Amino acid sequence: MTLILNRRQALIGMGAVGAAAAFGMPARAATRNLAVLHLASHAPSFIAYERGYYKEAGLDIDLKFFEAAQPMAVAIASGDADFGVTAMSGGLISLAQKDAVKVIGGALTEEKGTVGAIILASNKAYDAGLTDPSKLAGKSFGITTAGSSFHFMIHKIAEANNIKLSDIQLRPLQKLGALVGALSTGQIDAWAIQPNVAKQMLREGAAKQIGLVSDYAPNYQVTTAFTSTKNAKSERDLTSAFVKAYSKAIADYNAAFVDNKANDAERDDLAKIVHKYVESDSPFETARQNLIDGAMRINNGLALSLDSCVEQLEWFKSEGMVKEAITNDQLFDTSYVKTI
Repeated sequence: MTLILNRRQALIGMGAVGAAAAFGMPARAATRNLAVLHLASHAPSFIAYERGYYKEAGLDIDLKFFEAAQPMAVAIASGDADFGVTAMSGGLISLAQKDAVKVIGGALTEEKGTVGAIILASNKAYDAGLTDPSKLAGKSFGITTAGSSFHFMIHKIAEANNIKLSDIQLRPLQKLGALVGALSTGQIDAWAIQPNVAKQMLREGAAKQIGLVSDYAPNYQVTTAFTSTKNAKSERDLTSAFVKAYSKAIADYNAAFVDNKANDAERDDLAKIVHKYVESDSPFETARQNLIDGAMRINNGLALSLDSCVEQLEWFKSEGMVKEAITNDQLFDTSYVKTI
């Protein structure tokens, strides 16, 4: 549905607005943007969009694509996007302290028993002896930006292996595509990434698997759902509608790919939706199998693993990437979802 159609609706009369209010739904107004990445972890974003769940909830949502988590937070704060689902970055936390954004839910999570993010070594580094994360000292590790989820993951990996983080060379390369290229060509020694990307690299012989992030960060809340402070505080119907629509798509995704409760036809239908946005340059059967083999749990109802998020916040503080003064209340609005 376009903005032109919304305006035409407005001209028809205010009756629809009154009806929407009566049913606790946001009146259709300007198109809202959802910030997303071309990753399988964003599958519910695409499912809700293609299956019309946003529209059912009274929302007119467009997808706005980004290459990293940090710019997504800036877009939410500036009003270029209304909602986002991505890692809790240092930039997001700093914007929360300025009362610009709020974390309202949790999404992707590392869970024992599922593949989760895969730790990769370049072929060059692997051949030189980097066959296990315990050997990362003195090696380079790719991240998008300081304070990204990749930065936190290597912190957890290093900590578990009694390696000083300062003994690992962090290589910020801004974009996912740049990290894929750098690992494939041996410009960086190691990286950790969600299984849909990792498995494609492994299949193509571009890298070697040396570990799983879930072995070092079980129950890690990898991504969170967030919005502007204005939406969280003053647009509660709008924000609740988004949570409802997104949660419906999460249920579809988990049933099909994580819990294996969906039939083959349903699984194929969902895989075709995701394939439009993720691994679209791969044959469908390959992308479908990667989606099944590499599925990660997304919290039902966008439930928020608050302990994990607070641990991340305290780490950001300890590293001097955010100010000590920021409080949990400034960062989180837990009124929309369950905390776990």
